[in-house]
Amino acid sequence: MTLTELDKTYVAGTYSRFPLEIVEGSGCLVRDSGGREYIDMGSGIAVNTFGFADSRWAAAVTAQLSKLQHMSNLYYTEPCAVLAKMLCEKTGMKKVFFSNSGAEANECAIKTARKYSADKYGELRHTIITLENSFHGRTITTLAATGQAQFHRDFKPLTPGFAHVKPGDIRAVEEIMGTCGVAAIMIELIQGEGGVVPLDSGFVNELAQIARENDILLICDEIQTGSGRTGKLLASMNYGITPDIVTAAKGLAGGLPLGATLFGEKTAGVLGPGDHGSTFGGNPVCCAGAVSILERIDDELLREVRSKSDYIFGELSGAEGVSAVTGMGLMLGIETKKSAQDVLSACMERGVLVLTAKNRIRLLPPLNIPFDLLKKAVGVIKSACAE
Repeated sequence: MTLTELDKTYVAGTYSRFPLEIVEGSGCLVRDSGGREYIDMGSGIAVNTFGFADSRWAAAVTAQLSKLQHMSNLYYTEPCAVLAKMLCEKTGMKKVFFSNSGAEANECAIKTARKYSADKYGELRHTIITLENSFHGRTITTLAATGQAQFHRDFKPLTPGFAHVKPGDIRAVEEIMGTCGVAAIMIELIQGEGGVVPLDSGFVNELAQIARENDILLICDEIQTGSGRTGKLLASMNYGITPDIVTAAKGLAGGLPLGATLFGEKTAGVLGPGDHGSTFGGNPVCCAGAVSILERIDDELLREVRSKSDYIFGELSGAEGVSAVTGMGLMLGIETKKSAQDVLSACMERGVLVLTAKNRIRLLPPLNIPFDLLKKAVGVIKSACAE
């Protein structure tokens, strides 16, 4: 059987794959089984922070593999502790719980919020407010948190205790607070799967104020916006807020599965022995890869991310066939006058791989993509939009 036939025969049919077999990559370039090269503007959906086969990352991962590939959390391992220290020092948070994915990081945040509120106010104060058009994961509980009805279909009943409001609607938040006990407000500062839509800064700061005044936890889901993606280490830093809980995953370990739930002052001591756990969470190989990534996300790189973002905005805003450009840093959405799927196909034919989010083209290139390749890719995208 061909690879396509093998996949269709034995792999669960949960993905609509493109007719492309990727066999290897280097930096922001990948090659298919026919030897053709593509500029990857998706980074495995914001995962490959420094692109493919980054030599420094590969060396760190390989060195750890040769020493200790896994150890249960009944014992101490150095990469886990070192990474936690780096995350806390770079973000101002106080403690970290490691898991394997964004959905798991969000599950941990939800559990922590409910335990914090139950410990102080009783179990009836458990509702978590999230936003319409949000996406928080594919487990039953994170689907319940997700504010998009299409993801709920066929999976009901979902976990109870979530209320969704429209972004910007502070009155709706206050009404929910008046009718049920609220434990937390959980937001994506840029709604990625919702079309790469940044939240209004005034609204975000009002939410933060409401949370502070009512001892409600503010959770920022930074699964896609963390690890320097928006031009700051965390998107919350662009908004000038200090969340009580931050979740991260995707680009954290540069291509290996790792999720993190970061706790601030209020939440650092909520979870005790036996309250939560993960067999693979804090895996030494994944953590070693993450240390290699995180130690290179410095001010110089972040300035470069912002500069590249300015270039893309400047080239595509008002370009022929482009209605709008949204996003922040190297997490951008392009609203096109023709279908996003048609633009994606045209880009792929010309050797550039892009993503979609709802009706928009989504760009999530490696943070260190060279300017010459970025310019070449943007040129292809512009021509695909204009045709």
